Amino acid sequence: MDSLKKLIRSEGLNLGNGILKVDSILNHQIHPRLMREMGEAMAAHFSGVRIDRILTAEISGIGPALMTGMVLDVPVVYARKKKPITMAGPVFLETAPSHTKGGDVPLLVSAEFLHEGENVLIVDDFLATGKTLMALARICKSAKANLVGVSVVVEKSFENGREMMLNAGYTIPIHALVTIAHMANYPNGPITLADDEPIE
Repeated sequence: MDSLKKLIRSEGLNLGNGILKVDSILNHQIHPRLMREMGEAMAAHFSGVRIDRILTAEISGIGPALMTGMVLDVPVVYARKKKPITMAGPVFLETAPSHTKGGDVPLLVSAEFLHEGENVLIVDDFLATGKTLMALARICKSAKANLVGVSVVVEKSFENGREMMLNAGYTIPIHALVTIAHMANYPNGPITLADDEPIE
């Protein structure tokens, strides 16, 4: 994903404490053509796997998940952070800490949209500590669905989320479009992509 790397290099901001601001790319503004390319890349990576449904978390995971779902022609379900009055019946509920909001955030999925025996691909914006992805994985387990993989736009490998997921027993394929190897622990410090020199 050279186009995505280029935008992260030019527009990504290191806010310190491991927080990467990519609001102009993913978390506030969306480039439809780039988002479609992300979905195509994610779908291509899992093209050899039967996928019945994609699961993500609102709100920044919806864009890449939707584009991946369009390519694979499968439904996309997103975990809600607040329960609307329309969400009746059984609900799968997990919590995950939010790096940007502070504190735990609930993740709710109605049982009518996640079924036993389905093959589920999790798609999200970031893999950092892995805690949000593991919460989504636990929702899959509660639904007795088969988690077949995880795909993210950006992995911050220095937060060790991939290793934490593996240590927790999640041996499914984990795929990232871009991997950030290091970020200085102060605002506007350098950002190092896995295959790049530091960005000053």
